[in-house]
Amino acid sequence: MTGTRRGGDHGRPRRTGGGVTAASRRGAFAQSWWGRALVASMERISDPGRLARGRSYARAGQVISFRVAPGAVVGEVQGSQVDPFTATFTLRRLEPEAVDALVERVRSTPGMLAALASGSVPQELADLLLPTESRELDFGCTCPDQGWPCKHAAAIVYLAAERLDNNPTVMLTLRGLDLDTLIRGLDDEESEPALDLDDYFGDRIELPALPQADFRPAPDDLAPAPLRKALRAAGVEERVVADAAHRLAGYYRALGGE
Repeated sequence: MTGTRRGGDHGRPRRTGGGVTAASRRGAFAQSWWGRALVASMERISDPGRLARGRSYARAGQVISFRVAPGAVVGEVQGSQVDPFTATFTLRRLEPEAVDALVERVRSTPGMLAALASGSVPQELADLLLPTESRELDFGCTCPDQGWPCKHAAAIVYLAAERLDNNPTVMLTLRGLDLDTLIRGLDDEESEPALDLDDYFGDRIELPALPQADFRPAPDDLAPAPLRKALRAAGVEERVVADAAHRLAGYYRALGGE
């Protein structure tokens, strides 16, 4: 009579070479504030046993590869079967109102825009970026374990948290935000002039001077041969053709103010 395996155990994992190497060998994962905050958010709402096995998988190099995409982490994890499993960790993208709140906080906090532009993510944005409820995140995997999360999905989250150690802007990506677009949007909004409600039609707006373009007669950019050929084909005398080309060049110079 065989014993019953604990939930989430489906045999020993197959060892793999060349997997992603976790920086953490023991203790807590991630060294940065953002990395540990992401781990804490997951551990607060997940099963401790599966998370422990996920840490073991991450440290054993069972994650063959993973990538961070807008709103998600997707990875290939070698389990007990021949083919690796595809595990996912998804974070709900910020709603437009939350994005507006984030932009307003960045705009109203001195130095925050410069920090973002340098690749840092200030901790003052934590309440807007970190998940606080289970409905804000989800796990998925092609393995037979119905746990939430399974050890394969947990493993890729721990490795994603370590990536935050070197690049905290990954937190923006996980929330579906693009740093360059965010910075450009802030710059554009700050450069827009305030609307003058007393001058609704803009009668007092000082418009920039029109650019001065260098005049260049159109015939200088045109080949005269096709024109001459067309006139000759119509039976026009050569003397008239030459006179027509001369007159046309004069008309263009007159249009240019010469």
